[in-house]
Amino acid sequence: MPPSSGAIQHVFVLMMENRSFDHMLGFSGITGTDAVTGKLTKLQGLAGNESNVYNGAAYPVTQPADDSMPVGPHHDFPDVLQQLAGPGVSSLKEGAYPPITNTGFVSSYVEAITKAHPGEVQQFAPGEVMKCYGPGQLPVLTTLVREFAVCDHWFSSLPGPTWPNRFFVNAASSGGLDHSPSQAEILEWELNPTGGFTFEKGSLFNKDNLQWRIYSGGVFCIAHAMSGVTAKDIHAYDHFASDLQGNYTAQYTFIEPNYGDVENDSYAGGNSQHPLDDVRHGEALIKATYEAIRNSPLWDNSLLIITWDEHGGFYDGVRPPAAPSPGDKQLMRGVNESGFNFRQYGVRVPAVVISPRIAQNVIDHRLYDHASVPATVEALFSLSPMTQRDANANNVLSLVTLPTPRTNCPKSLPSPTPSTPSPTLARPPPKLPAPTDPMGEGNLPGFLHVAMRSDLELSPPAERQAILARVKAIQTHADVEQYMREIGQKIRVSRSRGATTP
Repeated sequence: MPPSSGAIQHVFVLMMENRSFDHMLGFSGITGTDAVTGKLTKLQGLAGNESNVYNGAAYPVTQPADDSMPVGPHHDFPDVLQQLAGPGVSSLKEGAYPPITNTGFVSSYVEAITKAHPGEVQQFAPGEVMKCYGPGQLPVLTTLVREFAVCDHWFSSLPGPTWPNRFFVNAASSGGLDHSPSQAEILEWELNPTGGFTFEKGSLFNKDNLQWRIYSGGVFCIAHAMSGVTAKDIHAYDHFASDLQGNYTAQYTFIEPNYGDVENDSYAGGNSQHPLDDVRHGEALIKATYEAIRNSPLWDNSLLIITWDEHGGFYDGVRPPAAPSPGDKQLMRGVNESGFNFRQYGVRVPAVVISPRIAQNVIDHRLYDHASVPATVEALFSLSPMTQRDANANNVLSLVTLPTPRTNCPKSLPSPTPSTPSPTLARPPPKLPAPTDPMGEGNLPGFLHVAMRSDLELSPPAERQAILARVKAIQTHADVEQYMREIGQKIRVSRSRGATTP
């Protein structure tokens, strides 16, 4: 541990949604100081000649990218398998991941368009998924990269979707989960003795000698799906900045964005940077989070990590390497649909490490994944690793090299940009599900689980069986929307009554 890292008393993590490294920073052209050698280096981004071929046509990386996508790229386990291993690869052989070529992003995106807009595919551009933001489009993110440290080899923890990757950031494992949970699974999770998704070695939220807090920008917080986290542990992000001005004692703080309209899979009105919503809303959240910490009494002794849960189906040019398996037992039944052995990292995502004790404009080419978060917290606060993944992960404390805090860190960041150019095609608007449509798969059952957990915890114990029966009976989007809006109001009332105190 570097001598100056002992001065860090507070670790903050803001995890955004569904963006790959090259999609966000590949065209930034940022240069800086190599974290290891101290020499001038360049962020590993795009050369500009990278492409995917679909139906005989080449689709190169281009800039600029649009503020939002017309169709959300798919990124569940089979989708990422196609994106990484190429068209036609749809399953594992004996648990081993096939050779990675990064050639199936466009073909996978065409499948997503076809499913969302059957008969209208010609109105969409297959190359949308290859678009990347230009240097001036993300001023908040790029300013932080130039002012602090960027990790350009930070990978999602598995080649799969949101839920298991978000488990990794706090448990160094997904407990064997390799897919988005189903309705049947979430009901089973609440039947185990502890409730919620359970890990053999627990999570950072089960550490008796770690003071932690969770903030959520929206009503539903994915961390609440984990055993040991209750509805009363989730604090409204609206209180974050003011809480930091008080007697704030949490050593580890995890921040989730507002996911917006999850009931209709539109994510509208959120700030998570989900592809269907406006990326600039997430820029505003990043700005607010940095400025809250920067202008608090905690700044001199704080470390902020901003990263993204997974790539969201967007192209990245770096091939993910092999990974150490977490090695923990799977306590939940049926969670490993694909026979995945967890010896493969997922697609590269952005990661920025921020502290006044980090030198300006550092580029770190070393290997990281989401398990580097618990590895950092464990190294800093003398905690034991939970799995082989965090035991073997690099932590970020070697970036904390300055014996005294810098005084030239910006107190405020630029505002998000005005709207970027509109797409060249006149695309149909996103299709929302009809009220009678089945609830289906994807993220919605997982958010339903969080709503159900809140309902169970905020209701009298005598109502438990009725709540479980009601959730089991949910079949349509109308059913789930009615239930989640009802429980959302119950959560808001609970949070307003128990206003956070640091």
